[in-house]
Amino acid sequence: MTLAPTAPAETPTAEEAPTSTAARPAPGRTGRIVGWLLVIVLLVGIALLSMRFIVTSPDLGGTLNPQSPSPSGAKALAELVRDRGVDVEVTESRAAAASALRPDTTLVLTDPYTLTDKAVNTLLERADRVVLLTSSARMLRLLDLGEDAPLEAGSIDAQCDLPEFAHVGDIRAERMFTPSAGADGCFRTESGAAAVLRSAEGGRTVTLVEGARLFSNDALAEDGNAALGLALLAQTERVVWYQPSLSDSDISSGQKSLGSLTPEWVTPAILMLLVAGLAAIWWRGRRFGPLVAESLPVTVRASETMQGRARLTAKAADAAHAGDSIRTGTVIRLSARLALGPRASIEEVADAASDRLGVPRTSLYDLLGGPAPQNDHELIDLARRLAELEAAVENTVHIERNRP
Repeated sequence: MTLAPTAPAETPTAEEAPTSTAARPAPGRTGRIVGWLLVIVLLVGIALLSMRFIVTSPDLGGTLNPQSPSPSGAKALAELVRDRGVDVEVTESRAAAASALRPDTTLVLTDPYTLTDKAVNTLLERADRVVLLTSSARMLRLLDLGEDAPLEAGSIDAQCDLPEFAHVGDIRAERMFTPSAGADGCFRTESGAAAVLRSAEGGRTVTLVEGARLFSNDALAEDGNAALGLALLAQTERVVWYQPSLSDSDISSGQKSLGSLTPEWVTPAILMLLVAGLAAIWWRGRRFGPLVAESLPVTVRASETMQGRARLTAKAADAAHAGDSIRTGTVIRLSARLALGPRASIEEVADAASDRLGVPRTSLYDLLGGPAPQNDHELIDLARRLAELEAAVENTVHIERNRP
């Protein structure tokens, strides 16, 4: 066994001499490291910025918050009441609100959904004048003011004997009520439903209205909304505005949390599993490199593909699909034999074959593009006729080439 002589290796010049791969970092590794550093810096920056907002930003959430300038807040109404010389005190503690109540003081609040019925009654019993700026079925039942009524579109005026509502004007109610026997209704419709309910029993006056939109910063300037707000809140020298919050709730008192119901070792075990999972990701994940394209060592011959499709067609007994496939193959082969382009249509192939064979074009149109076969007998007949057409064209082409 002899070896072919090899060409002498050329000595590379100083400019062409390769550098050592041991001292050079892997291609793309530097870019990945820089990318991960940027991601870490970005995450740390977002975390620090979020902590700053959490620490410095006041909690202005909730409907009709008198300190919120958002569209759903009620800061505009609170400032409007202050402009009338009324002292407005805002609190999120029901204990502080109860202690701040005086004889000439109005207690203003939205639906106290964070308090139990007992806590609500305890708070309202300390006030001589109460204004509820939002409504709920629970408060209607608890205060015995009435029940819900169908809402009617359009503007309504006061239509009641209370003097503070005489110059309010028209409003567009968000919710209507049917007053109970011990409650008066203002801003009534023709059906008797009222938008404002007023109860005066036991020396305490309670007024309820659905004003989540009426008294918001976004809609206070519409219709008589501002005048209605002043008629409700500016009747005393002092207003205690209680804003319900989850931190002042008594609903969850006495209930155990999920952490108190689980053993003490559950939390450390979960933390250890998380740390172990992160360590495993770092240990195994850094071993994976970039994806490498690799050709498969399998070659499927065209004949095998053709036979497989033929078996599927035969198993499905789809004569129409098989006939279409045979016609397509015949048109492709005829277009090549007749020196037509690969995109030649059936009509062009039929015209060329008709000129070559001297047969009517109509018969070739029906043969190459006619109705699909409906059964095996028609499919066999179609295949035979197409094979005869190809053989005839092939013979004419050979005769034309051999002609001197």
